[in-house]
Amino acid sequence: MTTPVKLTAFAAALALVFGAAALAGGAVHRLHDPAAAGAEDGMSMAADPMRGLAVTQNDLTLELARRAAPRDRRFELSFRILGKDGRPIHDFDVEHTKRMHLIVVRRDLTGFQHVHPVLHADGTWTTPLTLPQAGTYRVFADFSVGGKPTTLADDLQVDGDVRSKPLPAPAKAFDTDGFRIRLTDGAVRAGDESELTFDVSRQGKPVSLQDYLGAKGHLVALREGDLAFLHVHPDASSLRFEADFLSAGTYRLFLQFQVAGQVHTAKFTLEVSR
Repeated sequence: MTTPVKLTAFAAALALVFGAAALAGGAVHRLHDPAAAGAEDGMSMAADPMRGLAVTQNDLTLELARRAAPRDRRFELSFRILGKDGRPIHDFDVEHTKRMHLIVVRRDLTGFQHVHPVLHADGTWTTPLTLPQAGTYRVFADFSVGGKPTTLADDLQVDGDVRSKPLPAPAKAFDTDGFRIRLTDGAVRAGDESELTFDVSRQGKPVSLQDYLGAKGHLVALREGDLAFLHVHPDASSLRFEADFLSAGTYRLFLQFQVAGQVHTAKFTLEVSR
């Protein structure tokens, strides 16, 4: 075989080798790419993945007017939601009867607050707030624009001596304000659609719940560590919620319900297994 023929044969062999490697690499990529796998199955990724891990998402940015706050003194928290062009967004969808849900919680998952700010003509949202303990607080802006739900988050610092608290151990019951709240469903596994059902009683008798934010209750789930925010869907007529926990870990659940015009908050620690 002449030298040119040898080179041609060698090049063809290399092309076959690299072509096979590229195909194999593509196959491996598809096996580990949930979006690609979902597309092949005619399905999308989970409708409500973990949110609240970034200040910018879906071409929207949370801009806090301040990064520090006084301890145990009422102040006004102001913020804007900026679009891709850097201008404030004014048009928000109504979600759970409100255009904006603001969740504030210290990074050790204490001091939970859920408030509904007021939107001003210049695109600024404001709400009064009091943070009684020193520490770093996570501020979650939970809203929807153009039919696309988004949760953005940033930190707010309260100076002083910080005394962090460990999470309570998982328990099926929580007592607050004379009510006993029970988490009635069993184990929860990551990657599976989970149903979380609660019941509320007082002195051993079921309590009649008023509607709160368009349902019988509102539930926020935050993952210990990074404080990833899980959006959960309520059933309109009961304290039953559907949630997709995308990863194993420890979560803190904040259940809010209304009785006689007053909103109460129950807190649960939940272990999600693999």
